Amino acid sequence: MTEANTPPSPPQIGISAQYIKDFSFENPNAPQIFAPSQKAPELNMGVNIKTRTLADNTYEVLLMMKLESKLDGNVAFIGELSYGGVFTVPFMPEDALKFILMAEAPRHLFPFARAILSDAIRDAGFPQIIISPIDFVALYQANAGNLDAVAGTA
Repeated sequence: MTEANTPPSPPQIGISAQYIKDFSFENPNAPQIFAPSQKAPELNMGVNIKTRTLADNTYEVLLMMKLESKLDGNVAFIGELSYGGVFTVPFMPEDALKFILMAEAPRHLFPFARAILSDAIRDAGFPQIIISPIDFVALYQANAGNLDAVAGTA
């Protein structure tokens, strides 16, 4: 291939920092919640993403996850995590930037956030819970109409 036929390389995203911004774990019905039960626990997980501009081409992306479990109608645990990252992104059109911040950046943060929540659940005395991977591209596409209200706010 000649230089003229070489496809452009994808933009390089820099990750300057990753951190726990906020973390909470509640086990409000311990020790009674550990009594044997014939029912399977109910698990509900919510995910949200927020971004804000820190400087030219530098953005904070927060991946917020909430995992709640109930057993026999009682709350077993609630884990809430805001896991952040500082991303440097080269100049690009606004629609491409939104995709990077709302789909690609959370994809990079997710494995770390998942490990923090999973470890907290295990360390609180509950059986290991495997949090399935999240398709952030599909979420981005499904919520494309709502992103104008979300992007740029913290």
